[in-house]
Parts: sequence; structure tokens; C-alpha cells
Amino acid sequence: MRILLLEDDFNYRESVSEYLQVLGYEVDEAPDGQVACDKISKSFYHLLILDIKVPHISGHEVIKYAKDIGLQTPIMIMTSLVDINNLSVGYELGCNEYLKKPFELAELKFRVNELMRKYHGKDDKNLITIDDDSKLDTIKKQLHFKEKIIELSLKEFDLIECLLYHKNSFVGVETIRAEVWGDKEIDSADIRMHVLKIRQKTKPDFIVSSRGLGYKIDVK
Repeated sequence: MRILLLEDDFNYRESVSEYLQVLGYEVDEAPDGQVACDKISKSFYHLLILDIKVPHISGHEVIKYAKDIGLQTPIMIMTSLVDINNLSVGYELGCNEYLKKPFELAELKFRVNELMRKYHGKDDKNLITIDDDSKLDTIKKQLHFKEKIIELSLKEFDLIECLLYHKNSFVGVETIRAEVWGDKEIDSADIRMHVLKIRQKTKPDFIVSSRGLGYKIDVK
């Protein structure tokens, strides 16, 4: 699962990033607000962790930008600014959690895991529950299906994770191309082939398709 970390202090950013990676998360770093906005516009993340006092564009402006483009990703503010005015601004803009600096890394772990559980259905074993038969292991990049471990290619895993991010909603080919292949020129037939391989490893309706709408995974 992917996290965007906005922090201008290099040592602080590296420390937090390395810890989150040890926990099994993929971390994309931004040293200032403009870089963060650029990354948000081009990639998708399961969580945004934002400092407020950063160069060029503040963390509050990054939240506003994310909401203006319709982003539903949960947001945690990580800052030493904890007076009532800053707290109220952050929550009014749409942040979901505050973490006061300095903090223990264990506290960061608990808060990140709770946000992932609440918004993405990830439990303490790094498993995303899909239905009674299926769970996705975000650390080992495996699919647990009917008590068996299904080995996935990297793109098969990324495709499933993308559809789970947009769970219960159809995702168009262009969105899949952008989020899974990074806007790489790939034919829709290649996407269909990946969907077919996943279905062959699981069941025919594991990924639901609809002409003109795209693909989806229904999460129960």
C-alpha cells in the first residue's frame, strides 16, 4: 500500500520513510508542497502524511488541492503546529488524523495502521479482506483464496490493489493505465489479459467487467 510523505526536514523524512517501509508500506517522498501536489496529480496513494510548514505550498494548501480534485484518500497531518486554529483549519479542510511532533515511531505505526484498517479494510496482519474466500497480503504481494496462497505477478497484484482502492466501483481503462502502468502505452487487450489470468487463478467473477465502464472488485 502506498503512502505519500510530505516533510521538508531531510533527516526527519528519511527516518519516517524508512520506518514505514520496514512496516511494509511503499513510501513516496516530497520535500515541499509543490512536489506533493505534482505527485498527487500523477499517482494514487492509500494515505497522505503531510507536514504543514513546508516550502512553496503549505500542507493545508496540499489538502485543499487534493480535495479540489476529488481525492478520497485519508490524510494525516504530522506537525508541531497544534494550536486550536491550526487544528480547526486542518479538520475543516478534510484531514482525518493529527500526529504531534515529536512522536514515538510506535505511535506513528498505530495511527497509520488504524487509518489503513478504517479506510482500506487492512487488518493487523497486512491483509485486506475482500470477501469470505479472499484476502490480499500487501506485504508478500500474495492473494489468499479459499485457504490457498495464489502467487501473483507484480502487475496482477498492482491491478488488484488498484481495483480495491476503488472498491465496488467500476474503474475505466484509462484510470487503470494511469495507476497501474503509469500512463505507459499499453493496449486495453493487455489489461484484459491480466484480468483473465487473475480470474483463472481465482474465479470468473472475482473481477467484474462491464463494456464501456471498465472493471471492479466487489468488497463485502
